[in-house]
Amino acid sequence: MSQGDGEAEIGPVQVRGTVLTVRRVDAYHAMTLVAPGVAARFRPGQFLTTAVGGPDSAMLLRRAFSIHDVRPDHGGTVEFIFSADGPGTRWLARRRARDVLDVTGPLGRPFPVPRDPVSCLLVGGGYGSAPLFALAGKLRDRGCAVDFLLGAASGDRVFGALTARRTGRIAVITTEDGSLGSRGIVTDMLGQVIHDARTDVIYACGPMPMLRQVTVLARRYDLPVQAAVEEAMACGIGVCMTCVLPVIGNDGITRMVRSCVDGPVFRGDQIRWDDIGTIPFDAFGAPGWEPRPGRPAAGGQTTASGATAAGGPGGPGGPGGPAGPGGQAAAGGDAGTGRAAGPGGQAAADLAGRPGHGY
Repeated sequence: MSQGDGEAEIGPVQVRGTVLTVRRVDAYHAMTLVAPGVAARFRPGQFLTTAVGGPDSAMLLRRAFSIHDVRPDHGGTVEFIFSADGPGTRWLARRRARDVLDVTGPLGRPFPVPRDPVSCLLVGGGYGSAPLFALAGKLRDRGCAVDFLLGAASGDRVFGALTARRTGRIAVITTEDGSLGSRGIVTDMLGQVIHDARTDVIYACGPMPMLRQVTVLARRYDLPVQAAVEEAMACGIGVCMTCVLPVIGNDGITRMVRSCVDGPVFRGDQIRWDDIGTIPFDAFGAPGWEPRPGRPAAGGQTTASGATAAGGPGGPGGPGGPAGPGGQAAAGGDAGTGRAAGPGGQAAADLAGRPGHGY
């Protein structure tokens, strides 16, 4: 994987973005903003955050959304997809052309892309597939073959099915109720698609159960997975520490890393899926943690065996372990577990009581 082409040349900007359109796309909404500063810096997989509720609102937290599409040469427009499930996103759905939003972006690390042409399978759950289409364009520019495997609970919750069928070499759709494509969930079809497409690498965006299972199944085929995690974000810029999850670095040390700045996409095999929501006892900084003999200490400290090491390349960020090639990106998801999708969801106010939409 090559990270260089995926890094934004300039960091995020905070702008006043003018609403161009708000339209329904089946069960979702698509909002297009005129935000040339964000569009110019965007790389596939990055996300944005926007304030909601207006200047007098009690909704203080921003909402984070994966960027679906940008048009730098059309006035600098940015489009994102959302589900109007809570007060903040319902407020967004009521915006009209020429309304102005306070927007920050692009945020997060972009998808790493292969150095050489390979066969890429893009797996999406619900509107978690939204960021995959900009990625698909980047991959095709690299000469890669692009295949899609998309799913949701019902046909109206599969985002981008028509585009996938038009642009993908292979496009397989699944729904739990059988209303579109094959009946079932995406992981039911994963093995067959990998075999038919001769897949070399998988990019996955969607609910956590889907991402976990995709990673498990991909391991059987010895395939790398770039998984876009679904963790609730309050700030989106690495300050609040609400989106942390346990990730194993290349140095073998588990660290609690921030999804918004160290991800939200990580190598699937480095995420400790069964420990998400907890702080593992052996995570760096956990009570009682200490380097074992022969294991590198975080931050380049000397271990009992006398070895020294910093965080290895490709590992997640952390003390002494900056993120490196092949480890991270940004993305979205669908609410397969009752939590909102996008890069970290749509904040706690929009998560309460939200039914799962499957994958």
